[in-house]
Amino acid sequence: MTFIEQLRNRWQSADSLLCVGLDPDPAKFPDAFVDDEDALFLFCRDIVDATAEYACAFKPQIAYFAAHNGGESALQRLIAHINGAHPDVPVILDAKRGDIGSTAEQYAVEAFERFGADAVTLNPYMGRDSAAPFLAYNDRGCVFLCHTSNPGARDFQELLVDGAPLYQHVARTIAGEWNTDGNCALVVGATFPEELKVIRGIVGDMPLLIPGIGAQGGDVEATVRNGRTADGTGLMINSSRGILYASGGAGYADAAAEAARELRDAINRYR
Repeated sequence: MTFIEQLRNRWQSADSLLCVGLDPDPAKFPDAFVDDEDALFLFCRDIVDATAEYACAFKPQIAYFAAHNGGESALQRLIAHINGAHPDVPVILDAKRGDIGSTAEQYAVEAFERFGADAVTLNPYMGRDSAAPFLAYNDRGCVFLCHTSNPGARDFQELLVDGAPLYQHVARTIAGEWNTDGNCALVVGATFPEELKVIRGIVGDMPLLIPGIGAQGGDVEATVRNGRTADGTGLMINSSRGILYASGGAGYADAAAEAARELRDAINRYR
């Protein structure tokens, strides 16, 4: 089953458009993990197991693992755990890779073979040849940055090129030229709902990964109404901190589950 097929199945079976982001910061972990050398894996494993029933996808952010000794090993184990315990939930490795072809080939091996991710986030700035090694894994997902959620997104992404903002050219190119195997998706920030509406109009039913809900201030209703497809799906609405750190106490996993359920239900109210 391809990433896109797995994602579409998950939208239906879990009745969820919620993507649970895994951005583990040991400074925010409950006291039980102090001085635990395996804290990265154990904390994330507990969050995954608690929230899996509410998730359409998991999105581990590679920097939060690679910054720590042994962190990449913890990430490998975590993805293996998800694949084994929750095989219906796809994993998007948030790595934002984008480099020349020979280096991109190695990054593709890293994402899909070393870590075993179902999809990876990518930066399209260097063009088609930098994306080609990832696209060649046509059963895996390639999730390209289009209009991101950060305030600085406007610095370059909205510059006019031939009369249209650059992000619109990115959307059209990926939807029309790069998506020949149907394994592409785009990253579009919830903090820019009008741009989200425009992008949905350009790319049709292509899946959109939506950061910016929660801590960054994105609005759930505006995101769903502007980004959903005709069948009420098409979105992976990410929340990381609001779920991971719903509680700093002993009940952290239960609190994460409750936060995930509440956000899933809030999203569903507008589908």
